[in-house]
Amino acid sequence: MNKNVWLRNTILAGFSAVALVAGTGCQVDIGGQTLPSPFYMSDDVQYYAEGPEFKLQREADAMQAFRTEQSEIDGL
Repeated sequence: MNKNVWLRNTILAGFSAVALVAGTGCQVDIGGQTLPSPFYMSDDVQYYAEGPEFKLQREADAMQAFRTEQSEIDGL
């Protein structure tokens, strides 16, 4: 009787683990394809606004202002 209970619990735990893994909704890689989760239609959309093409624009503006200031001082 004890062996039957242990076997039944082991099988139940195995099926539960398989069901848990199958129902988590993570991406899978099958045959070289990355397939989305089953819940991809209800996921929140993340939007990242496009940034400036030149990443150091503020520094370039500051350097240009400094050069302009220096040329005005030298011209006086």
